[in-house]
Amino acid sequence: MITLEPLDRAEAVRYLGGAGVEMNDDMRRLMDVCEKQLLSAARPKYLYRITDLPNAELTAGEDIVRHLQGCTRAAVICATLGAEVDRLIRVAQVRDMAQAVVLDAMASVAVEQVCRRLDVLLAQRFPGSFFTFRFSPGYGDYPITLQKAFLRFLDAPRKIGLSVSESSLLIPAKSVTAVAGISDRPLPPKRRGCAICDLRGSCQYRRNGEHCGF
Repeated sequence: MITLEPLDRAEAVRYLGGAGVEMNDDMRRLMDVCEKQLLSAARPKYLYRITDLPNAELTAGEDIVRHLQGCTRAAVICATLGAEVDRLIRVAQVRDMAQAVVLDAMASVAVEQVCRRLDVLLAQRFPGSFFTFRFSPGYGDYPITLQKAFLRFLDAPRKIGLSVSESSLLIPAKSVTAVAGISDRPLPPKRRGCAICDLRGSCQYRRNGEHCGF
């Protein structure tokens, strides 16, 4: 388990903008309260495992093949904030929906912070190597149903209590699975963002002329 640092407010505001929330003094005070609650409730954990490529168990669709082109290894990762954060958000959804929206946004920032720490750890473990960005099940044509294979590969249910529902949703919800390619040579730039996102048709950010930051 790791300790979270203060959350990136600008990133949280970007998430809140996508939900149609306007910032004002009351909202900033609410963010202060939610951050304190979230940092207290979160029990962030992560796992990673290095695999040689190709790995048929974790490959499906054309996008992941293109994403890992030029890589000889990959880091398969997962990260979670723990079940207490999910409970915190559920309680807020009953008592105060505005608070629930802010908690949800800040939890997304928090789990990304955990993933970025893992990025740093991997860079330190493999000095001189080159990495792709993280690519998760559900991006492009990479099936979200592979969540189960990811967690089985990492032994995540036993090690950190991260599991998956029948509909391939992670439990706890504020969790991430992803794969990042590793190469000994520089990699060409990879496209990312809205072009490969399955939510681009219904995304609130795109409707507002914004983006989620990915």
